Amino acid sequence: MNLANTQRVLSGMRPTGRLHLGHLHGVLHNWVKLQHEYKCYFFVADWHALTTHYEDTRDIADSVWDMVIDWLAAGVNPGEATLFIQSRVPEHAELHLLLSMFTPLSWLERVPSYKDQQNKLKGKDLNTYGFLGYPLLQSADILMYRAGLVPVGEDQVAHVELTREVARRFNYLYGREVDFEEKARNASRKMGKKSSKLYKELRNRYQEQGDIEALNTARALLENQQNITIGDKERLFGYLEGEGRVILPEPQPLLTKASKMPGLDGQKMSKSYNNTIALRDPPKEVQEKLRTMPTDPARVRRTDPGEPDKCPVWQMHQVYSSEGTKTWVQEGCRSASIGCLDCKEPIIEAVLKELTPIQEIVRNYQESPEAVRAIIAEGCEEARSEAHDTLEEVRQAMGLLYR
Repeated sequence: MNLANTQRVLSGMRPTGRLHLGHLHGVLHNWVKLQHEYKCYFFVADWHALTTHYEDTRDIADSVWDMVIDWLAAGVNPGEATLFIQSRVPEHAELHLLLSMFTPLSWLERVPSYKDQQNKLKGKDLNTYGFLGYPLLQSADILMYRAGLVPVGEDQVAHVELTREVARRFNYLYGREVDFEEKARNASRKMGKKSSKLYKELRNRYQEQGDIEALNTARALLENQQNITIGDKERLFGYLEGEGRVILPEPQPLLTKASKMPGLDGQKMSKSYNNTIALRDPPKEVQEKLRTMPTDPARVRRTDPGEPDKCPVWQMHQVYSSEGTKTWVQEGCRSASIGCLDCKEPIIEAVLKELTPIQEIVRNYQESPEAVRAIIAEGCEEARSEAHDTLEEVRQAMGLLYR
């Protein structure tokens, strides 16, 4: 395993429309949790939006700012995480270009979502390089910040695996420095006499005896070193495992639970199905959407007993209701002692309770758009600084740093 900065997390979201409860429960709640545990980079993936929405870009700019406001209203904290817009960090495009020079075409064609999305979006012309190459742009996004962890669902693991393969190929092609071993030994001395000796012992135990515990201990030792440069640390990770210098670390997928948020029709909540409750929907609209939700078709009359497991409203109770309320629903529905509107009332109350503070914060930011732009400007500056450092090392490794 190559060096991966497991203290860094990168995740992005495409600005393709209003955010809804599915985004809140499937992504944003997780981001709020992660920002307290890791160094997080959360970005607006506006270039990725172009891969499927290149024909009509009129709404992208407004969607960008609306989405950032929704992030902030949901609890994403710019004091804890770096928030930026992808296209404001043009280094992403350069790294994508450089990675494309050695990435086999077959690697992109075999990404499962390539054909899946073409089938699902048959009304769009997706026979473009941008659509074929978007997984590699994702790889550039991740590798730019040397993110060790990428929060994804099961269906996105293949994208992280592609990134690992790209990083591995890059390091194999360009990580073989002249005098690498001598530079690595010099780097170990910079750790101090005690740490240098321990590193040497652990390296020998791993390489001579295959001692995995020694390998893990050595990795932890290197992660905690404060008095050596990132470049030296990468050399020592590569030297430890008998490889060349690790310039682009291989990330790991951080599996997230699939969103349990059902749509108004019982399917997954998605704009494609027109079954969403948007984070900014007015209270009356939320009430109307929930009150007109379909229920168990067996309950034609108020006196007909129903089966909660066949009702989309029951799925909402799974997300929002206490055990006591769930028991009340199960018993009341099956005995017909409660009606469908009675069953929906706790959901209406819970959703409005969740959305009310979010919408209040949204209104505050809408009245201060300059504050939102300042947050993003600061995040973009920080992201560009990190991206600049990564590209300097990439160019140097590829022989493109002319001085």
